[in-house]
Formats: sequence, C-alpha cells, structure tokens
Amino acid sequence: MESTADTPQATAGATAKSAVIAPVPSDRDIDLGQLFSVTLKPFIAPVVGIAIFLMLWSFAAKNIETSLGAFPGPAAVAEQFGNLYDEHRVSSEKEAAFYQRQEERNTERVAADPAYEPRIRDYTGKETFLDQIVTSLLTVMSGFALAAVIAIPLGIAIGLNKTLSAAVNPVIQIFKPVSPLAWLPLVTMVVSAVYVTSDPMFAKSFVTSVITVTLCCLWPMMINTALGVATIDKDLVNVSRVLRLPALKHVQKIVLPAAVPLIFTGMRMSLSIAWMVLIAAEMLAQNPGLGKFVWDEFQNGSSSSLARIMAAVVVIGLIGFMLDRIMLTLQRYVSWDKNTAAS
Repeated sequence: MESTADTPQATAGATAKSAVIAPVPSDRDIDLGQLFSVTLKPFIAPVVGIAIFLMLWSFAAKNIETSLGAFPGPAAVAEQFGNLYDEHRVSSEKEAAFYQRQEERNTERVAADPAYEPRIRDYTGKETFLDQIVTSLLTVMSGFALAAVIAIPLGIAIGLNKTLSAAVNPVIQIFKPVSPLAWLPLVTMVVSAVYVTSDPMFAKSFVTSVITVTLCCLWPMMINTALGVATIDKDLVNVSRVLRLPALKHVQKIVLPAAVPLIFTGMRMSLSIAWMVLIAAEMLAQNPGLGKFVWDEFQNGSSSSLARIMAAVVVIGLIGFMLDRIMLTLQRYVSWDKNTAAS
C-alpha cells in the first residue's frame, strides 16, 4: 500500500493543522510584556547597581579598622538614621515643653499683675540632624536665588552687547577660577564689619554662608546665560527686527525662550557646585548646617561618630541628587525644546 504521509495533500493538511493548533498570544500576555518593558525594566539596572554597591561597601567596611573602631557598613548607618530621628523627636518634645512652661509662667504672672508684659525667650537647645538639614537647604536656596537675580540679567545684557561682553570678560575669567572658600575669610570680615545691628533679621553666620553660595553660583549661571543669548538663531533675531519689537519684548519673546536650555544648564551646574561648597564652608566657618554636623561628629570621636558622619554623607548626596532632579523638572516644564532636558 502506498503511504500518504509524503503526498503533497498530507503535507498541506499537517501544516494547516499545526497552524490552527499554534497558541496565539493573548492581550493579557501582551499587556504584561509592555508593562514590564515600560515600567519595570528601566529600574532593574539601577537596583542591581545599588545592590552591588551595598555589597562592596559592606565587604570593605568589615576589613577597615580605624582609631574609632570598624568602618561603618550599611547596617550601622541605617541604625544611626533611626537614632538621629529619635534625638530629633526628643529635642522637639523638650522645646515644646520649654515654651509651654514659659506660657504657663507668664499666664500666672499676668493674672497676679495685669500690668506685666510677658516675654518669650527663644529655645537655645542644640540643633538636631534634621534641623541642620533644613538650615543647609534654606541657605543654599537663598544663595542660589540671590545669584540668579544677579547673574541672569547680567548674562542677558552681556550676551546682547558685544562691547559689554568684551569689557566684562576679563573680570569673569580672573575671578571664575577662584574657589568660593578663598572668599570665605573676606566675606566673614566684611559681614562682621557691615552687618551691625542690635536686632538682626538674619544671623551673621547665615548671611556669610548665603554670600559664599552666591559667589559660587554667579559664574556658571552668568556664562551660560550669556552664551545662550549670544548664540540665538539669526532668523529669530531678524523676525524680531521685522516686527520691530521693543527691547523688553525682544528679550521676553525671543531671547529668553531661545536661551532657556543653556540658562538652565548653568543653573543646574551652579546649584550642584553650591551644595558642595556650602558643606565645606559650614565645616570651615562652623556655621550651622550639615557641614558643622559632620565636623562636630569628627571632633566628638565617639564610637558612633563614623556611622553618623557616613549617614550625613548619604543625606548630602541624596539632597544633591534631588536638587538636580528638581532643576531638570523645571527645565522640562519651561523649555520649548524637550530634547535638551532629557538627562
């Protein structure tokens, strides 16, 4: 008998049957695959990288002995975060009790003597780790805002006027390489001599730190703003001339939108550098902030000092990263060219 397995009809039938039986991916499978690739896949590499870093850190910490004991690993640092928060909570309770006692005492004295004028003394307890974080953030943002108010208008003026650019450029090139920490002694002396008042609005240490941060932020912001303005597309300038826009309208409608990417590049650079400089300035000048916290713990020399310093280092890095992400988000929001704010 002749076998039908090798005939064309049998082959075609087998192919059709296999085509019918082959599984077809469902919508649910496709959705899960897209969900993985869109939401989960981008996080795999960073998570793996952090895990490897923590493993290397833990391994290295076990093999490093210092005069204060073993170098702190991730577990010791995590424990100190809890201790620092507990210290802040206890300090907050003491502060609340301090003001409550004053209020009760003043109430009693006013009841006994209606002519008595109550006075509230400020709490003079030691600033906690969280208080130092807030102080440093307020300082860096104040100095950064002051620098932006000065540097961006100057950068626009320099970018629009070649004569002004030629006149100011030597000054910028001379003072740009100077570390703001070199200005710190001069700034401290000037603030002490000029900022003299019996009822200061801000502490001298705060003013000194703000001016130091401002000096740090000025140059990158000013240079990038001037560069962004000077490199505007000539077609846009010609459109402004054809429309006969006034100078302020020209800056508002043409210059600023076109220069926004480079302006924000300068602002991101300035803010990152300012955060680093502020921590160093707080350490050198012993001004309140995270820098002073690190220095005080170093001078303390207790068994937990290294872990507390490492906790501060982690926080400093995280805050620097968040500040950069905030500036990047603002750039994406205000910039017309989204590709320039992609990273």
